[in-house]
Amino acid sequence: MMSIDTSASGLLASDTEDELIPTGTGRRSRPPTVAIASCLILAVIALLAAAAPVIAPHDIADQSLLSRLRPPAFAGGTTEYILGADHLGRDVLSRLLFATQTTLLIAGAGVIIGVITGTLSGLISGSVGGWIDHCFMAVVDAQASVPVTLVALTAVALIGTNPLVLVLIVGFSDYYKYARVVRGQVHTLRGRSFIEAARSSGASPWRIAIRHVLPNTLSPVIVLASLSFAEIVVLESSLSFLGVGVQPPNVSLGSLLGESRNYLITTPWLAILPCVVIVAITLAASMVGDWLRDTLDPRSRA
Repeated sequence: MMSIDTSASGLLASDTEDELIPTGTGRRSRPPTVAIASCLILAVIALLAAAAPVIAPHDIADQSLLSRLRPPAFAGGTTEYILGADHLGRDVLSRLLFATQTTLLIAGAGVIIGVITGTLSGLISGSVGGWIDHCFMAVVDAQASVPVTLVALTAVALIGTNPLVLVLIVGFSDYYKYARVVRGQVHTLRGRSFIEAARSSGASPWRIAIRHVLPNTLSPVIVLASLSFAEIVVLESSLSFLGVGVQPPNVSLGSLLGESRNYLITTPWLAILPCVVIVAITLAASMVGDWLRDTLDPRSRA
């Protein structure tokens, strides 16, 4: 049985995909319990990070050399330092809360920048076409071929270690992914009947792009943003671990890892705690992204 989908809800399916997928042969959606648990994990981490100024027992800069490298309370330490103290006697719990807040803010801002710039670039490139589209793809391919770490090191050397520079670096590191996806959707939707109808009624190209094309690109963009969030968390942590990310007195999960690398043998919990938070964030965000992809993809839903 052949079916051609011209409704607004099926606009993301390929024009060449006319044959319906038999029931039970599509990809199985991830169990809702996994997605719910992942959302709860992200929500709890985000709430704890947002409440860091209120619930943190110590200031992140307070030092007590008499308490340096004190173990956590569950490993023989005291309740004054529930998760122990670092090599300068600073409270690990307080620093971990503020580090999580910094990492989440940078990753969230990076995703927003990537979504906005990438979506607009792909929409303009796909709608205008011609030499502008070719030039855009050349820039995108060139940017995708350059390692992000190299770009970060160059930017830090030229501009300096500034939180805004780091946000821009992680934001523009993934914008080409959104641009490619949106550009592909624009080319796919260009020949659909509702686009031809809008064009025949006298709608301008920009009105068609904003009113009819853009809403139909939101689903893949949302899925890509949820998956990219985990990648940006890892990217920020890597840059801070290398010393080109968040600088003291500010802290991030990557900088906590960088500070603890000299004490992996004697006090491994200094590195294990931020690693656990990074893994929890990235794993939960990836699970949510997979579930959104399976839910919003018409072929999987069929």
